[in-house]
Amino acid sequence: MRAIVFDFFGTLTDPAAEAGRRESFTATAAALAIPADRFWQAMGASFPDRITGRYGDTRATLRRIATECGADPDEADLDAAVSAQLAGGVRVRPPRAGVLDLLDRLRADGYRLGLISDCSSELCESWPETPYAPRIDAPVFSWQEGCRKPDQRLYAAVSARLGVSAAECWYVGDGGSREHDGARRAGMRPVLVTNTAYPDAAARRSDPDPYTPELTIADLDALAPLIRT
Repeated sequence: MRAIVFDFFGTLTDPAAEAGRRESFTATAAALAIPADRFWQAMGASFPDRITGRYGDTRATLRRIATECGADPDEADLDAAVSAQLAGGVRVRPPRAGVLDLLDRLRADGYRLGLISDCSSELCESWPETPYAPRIDAPVFSWQEGCRKPDQRLYAAVSARLGVSAAECWYVGDGGSREHDGARRAGMRPVLVTNTAYPDAAARRSDPDPYTPELTIADLDALAPLIRT
């Protein structure tokens, strides 16, 4: 095995941070003069299209969401809303405890590191400034690729960009978006991170995976011993 492909939210990020996503949208809704509950509902309903790029970048997305909610923001309002939305994105993606050191150790051990994330425009636009960017050799984002997990094109893209075959990749994730079934079908070896210490995390997974991998770990700190066996 020459490479490790990670999920992002709830795997590399702190699983507890996802609980703050709704609150993080409040400032965006205020900038657009949309009631917070209405904005939250519209963002949730548009999620499948937003994460595959159909709403465009963050500015275009917020303009369209505002229109759908009956608002008509001017350019200054949109400037404020984009800033608020990107700031909210920062709040929901803090690194899981110890994960940056783990990524550094895995790279030092010679592993190529990849990422597949079902994400909207905010993560893609901010990626170069995140602490993850210099540690991930091949990030693959649904928003850029125009498809979401478990679409096989994502797994093929990450293995190709890593310069390895799918059979040489571990796939590590918390089990949303049917990601492990996709990894298995792609020929990767899946590992489920159960996030046992975060009992509410599983309820926030989008499109939970009906397939449970043979290999499971309670937290990401158990990954290195597992893959070295």
